[in-house]
Amino acid sequence: MIDLRARSTESELMDDPNVAIETLQLVFKDINKSNRLLGGNSISLGKVRELIKEFPKKQYTIVDIGCGDGETLRKLAIYFRKTAIDVVLIGLDLSENALSIGRTLSVDFPEITFLKQDILTLKPVDLNCDILLCTLTMHHFSNEQIPLFLSQFTKLANIGVIINDLQRSTLAYYLFKGFSAIFIKTKIAKHDGLISIKSGFKKQDLISFSKNLPNTTHTINWKWAFRYVWVMQTARLSQSYE
Repeated sequence: MIDLRARSTESELMDDPNVAIETLQLVFKDINKSNRLLGGNSISLGKVRELIKEFPKKQYTIVDIGCGDGETLRKLAIYFRKTAIDVVLIGLDLSENALSIGRTLSVDFPEITFLKQDILTLKPVDLNCDILLCTLTMHHFSNEQIPLFLSQFTKLANIGVIINDLQRSTLAYYLFKGFSAIFIKTKIAKHDGLISIKSGFKKQDLISFSKNLPNTTHTINWKWAFRYVWVMQTARLSQSYE
């Protein structure tokens, strides 16, 4: 039986900058298929809808940290096109190959912009952000790095931060082995999926991180399939958004 008492520090294969762009495209296809089948993107979209209902505006800027190929941004664009709300969608990533794939897949989405950017170097004046998303990205950070990123997230987001990431669970680990044998084609996605679960979080991990973020309110909920969704609201939310 695998020991998941502590977060794994193993690297994921897709984080290697030398992975060919053609291979990365196939890996993203596998990841996106998994998210569709297991409802991963719907969790983030649902929380975005809740925030905009609570803090109504005519236009929002939503930033996706570690956006990968932009799948979440495209889902958001499709949703907002059905509303009377204008949206600016920005994807940030450090992988030029991922950004290139995202731009190609998003040619019909002019509301989406992709940028190669280290978020830790940004100041609030550099990025007009209402809602910041971090989906399946935080588990790539070490326990020492996470507080730095979380502090930066809360400084940049005027309305809220939505983190959607994996539960570190023995059951999830072994279920994913069976799931990937049927639904995932690439060796990288099969390997990295298991590493991601081993690098994921217990609820107490997230609660501990939240205690180091002053002037914020937090809700942390478990969601199927073996996800935690963590919504942070900052003190700036006391402003009127009508």
